[in-house]
Amino acid sequence: MANLAGVVQQLRKERDQAARVVERLDAALTALNGGSYRRTATRRTISAAGLARIAAAQRARWAKLRGNAGQKQNVVSKKKTMSAAARKKIAAAQRARWAKVKAAQKKSA
Repeated sequence: MANLAGVVQQLRKERDQAARVVERLDAALTALNGGSYRRTATRRTISAAGLARIAAAQRARWAKLRGNAGQKQNVVSKKKTMSAAARKKIAAAQRARWAKVKAAQKKSA
């Protein structure tokens, strides 16, 4: 039994020595990284006052836009439209492409 107690004592010494080595490695990593190497991403929270300020600023931006909406500006916005003939040509070309794809699928199957 005395031999077993000596073995246990030796194992405890080695464990303590290994723990000290790990602590030194952690300290070295901290010094090199400028922080903990086990850093996890933390979410930032905004205070209620901060949220209120952001919401008020956004409401002000929308109000400013709505206020200018009633006035005519010198911007001419022309909606681009496509003629019926052009739409038919595009649709026909797309149908031809799909027919080609389906034919290739039938051929490979």
